[in-house]
Amino acid sequence: MKRKSKLDKVKLTNNEELLSGLVSIIMPCYNGEKFIKETIESVLTQTYTSWELLIIDDGSKDNSVDIIKSYQQDQRIKLIQQANAGSAAARNNGIRHSQGQYMALLDSDDIWLPNFLEEQIKFMKNKNAICVCCSYSRIDEKSNEILKPVIAKKVITSKDMQAVDYVGTLTGVYDQSKYGKVYLKEELNSLLDDYAFFIDVINLEGVAYGNPKILAKYRLRKGSMTNNKKKLIKKHYLFYKNVLNQNLFKSIYSTTKWGITGFFKYYSK
Repeated sequence: MKRKSKLDKVKLTNNEELLSGLVSIIMPCYNGEKFIKETIESVLTQTYTSWELLIIDDGSKDNSVDIIKSYQQDQRIKLIQQANAGSAAARNNGIRHSQGQYMALLDSDDIWLPNFLEEQIKFMKNKNAICVCCSYSRIDEKSNEILKPVIAKKVITSKDMQAVDYVGTLTGVYDQSKYGKVYLKEELNSLLDDYAFFIDVINLEGVAYGNPKILAKYRLRKGSMTNNKKKLIKKHYLFYKNVLNQNLFKSIYSTTKWGITGFFKYYSK
């Protein structure tokens, strides 16, 4: 797709204006120098070129900012710097500055295939949806593919999301033009805030759609919180109980379902 020279404006109910067809890519970064070049390059190679990349540096102490600045000859790449406040605050900072009709979250160590945006926007239009996701593969710290790909659930309802997060954060695209911007819950201290975000988005119409095509690569890093399921059990239980307001038995059920799903996702060959 050729990049539009001029984009029409979409006016929201709160009088805020978005640029039609533009994708706002929100990328938080904290000490991401090891992988961020590969991630930025995956955005630069997109066949859909109407995008802005907002990189929010969350008080990095490494060389991340210098690497980001080296890409700013492309005016679509914008650097926002803030004192360390966590990924949810960083993402919200980017969302506040976003101008696009569409919004996507991409962490600074994950990768999109070149046709990710083109395929996802086409899929969204075909489904007449405000939120879509897709299948994705998993890679290690050397970018080698590991485990089996995660295949997106075809139809994801609000009820589905009450126990399992069926939206891979790096694969979700939200059309902001109908309901406006949605922000992450900073009070969650950057744990499961992306899960809560997509619950809020899907609740707007009760459904999202999963593209079966593998269009992204999620990086599994040693020692990461998402890689240690035992430590996450209590966090998930409290999330279901305190954030989703589930009763004791429902919270235990949801935690158990999450655990079983996670086992097959990470340990089943």
